[in-house]
Amino acid sequence: MGTRTCGHKISYSEPGPGDGGRTGSWRVLRPIINLDRCTPAKRNTKACFICWLCCPDGVISRSLPPTINYQYCKGCGICAEECPMNAIEMVEEVSLIKEEK
Repeated sequence: MGTRTCGHKISYSEPGPGDGGRTGSWRVLRPIINLDRCTPAKRNTKACFICWLCCPDGVISRSLPPTINYQYCKGCGICAEECPMNAIEMVEEVSLIKEEK
């Protein structure tokens, strides 16, 4: 006895509004780029970009200066760990939210 001949759908869903991969409010740490230490920003050349290469979510731009799309950044800290110049610092999200208010 299978479900193919029963005449009704067991499960049905449609795409709808949602976050579509956005981080929302659950990120704990936010990466902040110090442009004074960042090699591409200091030299104004497309050099290094190890942060861009290592980011699992692909949220760091390969532009000058590099930027981070915080809507999709999960705060994993891989970019900060891999930056050879220590130009990325992980800051607590709560402290930044308090400063913004």
